Amino acid sequence: MRIGLVVNDIKTEQAGYTTTRLGVAGINRGHEVFVMGLGDMAYDADENIRARARTVPKKIYKSNDTYLKALQGKDAIRERITVDDLDVLLLRSDPANETGLRAWAATAGINFGRIAMRRGVIVLNDPDGLAKAVNKTYFQLFPEEVRPRTLITRDVKEIRQFAQEQGGNIVLKPLQGSGGSGVFLVRPDDKANLNQIVESLLRDGYIVAQEYLPAANDGDIRLFMMNGQPMKYKGKYAAFRRIRHGDDMRSNIHAGGKLAQAVITEEHLRLAEIVRPKLVQDGMFLVGLDIVGDKLMEINVFSPGGLGSAHMFEKVNFNNAVIDALESKVEYMRYYRRNFNNVDMATL
Repeated sequence: MRIGLVVNDIKTEQAGYTTTRLGVAGINRGHEVFVMGLGDMAYDADENIRARARTVPKKIYKSNDTYLKALQGKDAIRERITVDDLDVLLLRSDPANETGLRAWAATAGINFGRIAMRRGVIVLNDPDGLAKAVNKTYFQLFPEEVRPRTLITRDVKEIRQFAQEQGGNIVLKPLQGSGGSGVFLVRPDDKANLNQIVESLLRDGYIVAQEYLPAANDGDIRLFMMNGQPMKYKGKYAAFRRIRHGDDMRSNIHAGGKLAQAVITEEHLRLAEIVRPKLVQDGMFLVGLDIVGDKLMEINVFSPGGLGSAHMFEKVNFNNAVIDALESKVEYMRYYRRNFNNVDMATL
């Protein structure tokens, strides 16, 4: 199997990233794995998609660190590959990381991935589905039963009214962005600072105002979905818990949160079941659900990370489950001579 991994930039990848772990799992299973950045792809005059990609010289890697060192260093094998000849192209870049002079890169993976589909390359997550999800408005397309009450606006008066309706406690964040960046908890006694917070967020465009969920005090749970179902491998759910640190309401790890083992309940599975039809409809192969109490705070469809954290607590290598799923899809496409709808193949 020939696998392509599209990342924001090969130089900024880290050993702990899920993408790196998937690369190691693929190589160690005997597959060819090529990694390319968002600026490495091209549509050639002969109507093929090609890319300046890197792969590694060895067939087995005992650690993520040695694999990544080989990929980023002088030992990397650099070649211009034909993306149309790949079996699978995994879009593992995050548009939220592309701002300023690299704003052109935000949708590059989606655009080139969409073209690669026409030759029967399995592109995951589905590019057309990802195009719908480039900002947080995508979350509002899911049933309101699973999400907090939300206002999206640039009007401070509307935000003040919303805060009053919610009893004074609301969460403010930019419509674009991820990872807990620019997230504020506004309490009733913060009214004097509300204008300043809103002015800061308005620089990035529209503002998302959400009701505050008291259960957020206990952190959140990341539950992975694969092929439209809660990801389960060797009897264990791919999930972990993130706990808030001090007074910081964000439980994201790089925002100060700490990790713990997750206990997946019937309530969590009910939420997963409610969102499953739309994830399938949009061709979302691998997704991270962020759950607070009985609500979803976010649905991560771009490069969801944390499989290594789930592995740490559950003692199961969930990366192998992903590779198993990809092998099955490639076998299906062989039967159908690479002639099968990408959206349907994404969650088979």
